[in-house]
Amino acid sequence: MPPGSTHPAAVPLDDDDYPAYTMGRAADMLGTTPAFLRSLGEHRLITPLRSEGGHRRYSRYQLRIAARARELVDAGTAVEAACRIIVLEDQLEEAQRINEQLRQRPADRSDKTDA
Repeated sequence: MPPGSTHPAAVPLDDDDYPAYTMGRAADMLGTTPAFLRSLGEHRLITPLRSEGGHRRYSRYQLRIAARARELVDAGTAVEAACRIIVLEDQLEEAQRINEQLRQRPADRSDKTDA
């Protein structure tokens, strides 16, 4: 608790990026092993934050990504390939979002030249 406070420090419960879960808890929630989570970090799919003691801490957002990777691995995809698939899916989704925004933008009239 902060000095002079009778309430626990505010924890951002609605923040998907808050690193609330230890490696053990994250592995339990996903029904996997800590080694699987470490492998996702080695393949740079997720990068957990570290506590002051150096322990990995995972956010809900990272757990959703890890769950997707586990689905692919459970279906027979190699971990490295699963990580690459997820990265490419995210890139495609972002590109589609940008394209949609560009389509909705009014045509730029400054490109026309006067004759």
